Amino acid sequence: MTETGFDLTRRAALGVLSAAFAATAAGAEEPKMQIGENDILIVVDVQNDFLPGGSLAVPKGDEVIGPINALAKKFAHVIMTQDWHTPRHASFASTHSGKKPFETTALRYGTQVLWPDHCVQGSRGAALADALDIPKAELIIRKGYRVDTDSYSAFNEADRRPTGLAGYLKERGFRRVFCAGLATDFCVAWTAQDARGAGFEAVVIEDASRGIDNQGSLAAAWEAMGKAGVQRINSAAIA
Repeated sequence: MTETGFDLTRRAALGVLSAAFAATAAGAEEPKMQIGENDILIVVDVQNDFLPGGSLAVPKGDEVIGPINALAKKFAHVIMTQDWHTPRHASFASTHSGKKPFETTALRYGTQVLWPDHCVQGSRGAALADALDIPKAELIIRKGYRVDTDSYSAFNEADRRPTGLAGYLKERGFRRVFCAGLATDFCVAWTAQDARGAGFEAVVIEDASRGIDNQGSLAAAWEAMGKAGVQRINSAAIA
């Protein structure tokens, strides 16, 4: 065999191998999640006070709006949550003499992080973000409206009183809950974990959520969600 013939044969063999490796790699890609009638998207607390310029702004919180608007178009069913506090709410640092935001205090249900005043009922800060484009949302769950009780989760208040959301979802036949919004390490995480506790599959969409990360709270929240069986994905994983 001539040298030229050998080179041509070798190149042909390499081409076949490269094609085989490419096909194998393509076949190994994770299949995209298919969204069906038993799936629901929960858009958590995308409100003005949690956006840049708000009284409790989540860093880059406005960056969730575009991905959430796009995601909502892929779901037949969407609900939203809204922090809805009274004036002088128990979770506000200003309610407790000598306390500052992000310190803690003991309330009847346990340790409470104290926040700047935010999402006061009827205020501009409590309103859902103007740029949200989800006209088909079927339900808005308002939480934290009792003056003496905070509520991060859409399913349960801080003292574990149920909001009624679990019953609503079960009666309508939903089995898998997707969570996105603000903030990953508080309201999103608690909602996802309580969804698992109520018997639903739970998925948090990371690139459609942002965290506060107060003293390591973001890493701790991801660890807790993992232990609870919450799945962590990016929106590109959804068909």
